[in-house]
Amino acid sequence: MSCLARAFIITKICMAQTYSNIARIRNASWAFTTRRVTRDSAKVLLSLEGAPNAGDLVLATVDFLGQHPGLQLPNGRRKQLFPGDEIVVAYGNRYASNQFEAVIPETLGPCHLVAGGGVASRAISWHVSMKKGPTLITPIGLLGDSNNKRINLRDHALTPINEIKTRLPTAIAVVGTGMDSGKTQSCAFLVRGLIAAGLRVGYAKITGTGAGGDTWLLTDAGAYPVLDFTDAGMATTYMITIEQLESLLMTLIGHIAQENVDAMVLEIADGVMQQETAALLKSPVFASLVSGIVMASQDSMGASAGVNFLKSYSKPPVLAISGIISAAPLQVREATIALKLPVYDREGLATPENAINILSGAQRHMEMQQTKQSTALNLKQFQDLKENGKQAH
Repeated sequence: MSCLARAFIITKICMAQTYSNIARIRNASWAFTTRRVTRDSAKVLLSLEGAPNAGDLVLATVDFLGQHPGLQLPNGRRKQLFPGDEIVVAYGNRYASNQFEAVIPETLGPCHLVAGGGVASRAISWHVSMKKGPTLITPIGLLGDSNNKRINLRDHALTPINEIKTRLPTAIAVVGTGMDSGKTQSCAFLVRGLIAAGLRVGYAKITGTGAGGDTWLLTDAGAYPVLDFTDAGMATTYMITIEQLESLLMTLIGHIAQENVDAMVLEIADGVMQQETAALLKSPVFASLVSGIVMASQDSMGASAGVNFLKSYSKPPVLAISGIISAAPLQVREATIALKLPVYDREGLATPENAINILSGAQRHMEMQQTKQSTALNLKQFQDLKENGKQAH
């Protein structure tokens, strides 16, 4: 066989393999975390070389079903997984006190599916209730574009916004004492109350692990637009820097403000003691963009500790208590007496009068803040002030 004929055959085999890989990628189930990436952008399956980065997209095979036997798809459907299924997910770290702590592995070898929204990682600890352990997956290859470059969520994200020159709508943050304290439900019913009062309301989940449940619920509640950190190119926010958090916050708020909303509700994941949450709540950028806080808690002691933490470290005022605590009248009584704050259940938040009272408290704080700072908010100015503060010390 001539060299030319041999080269022709090799070329045909490589082309067939490429077409096979593209078909494999397109036929796989793509997770919620990948929803901003079009399937057509994946042109090649890259070999498993080097280490994964946060946000890299990977085609993987499901080996064993553990805690997450299903995968949330971009269209809102939950797909039941079976061993042998091929899925496209994104690498990321995870912090979930009631589920898993996981970190991006150092290699592209077998790892775990640590979130139903589609996060590939290496679980290093988990709650005792996670009896099945994590779902096991094996990477097949990283997704690459037409330039053989790894496809990463950040390359398909919203345009970053580092400066806001116009007056912002009032932003209310919902924070909690921990995971599963009732934050998302509080957000949804507060949005309902503000909409019932005749307002246009946007929503963003600022931190957490990529999953569709929260954004789908807030869409159903009537919020528009509905965004989260995956729209800013992050599968999760665990272990990102404070500078990335501040940029993320300003970007999501800036994009919501462009939709001419009257108010926005922001959800901060996990509890106020979680490292990224605590750093964000203490941030001067957060203080400049957020005008009030609703604290979701499981009990009166948690509410008291959470409110006192916020009073000590965060400038926006706590305006109300909500969450799981509202199911227990005695806990509500204790918190009301101790904190002199209203405690609302879901129906209470959905009442226009209560929602407007919360918004009014936030607006009063916002008006006071605006007399102390310029209209334009520039991320670089905050970062320069931070650096000058470090040098002074």
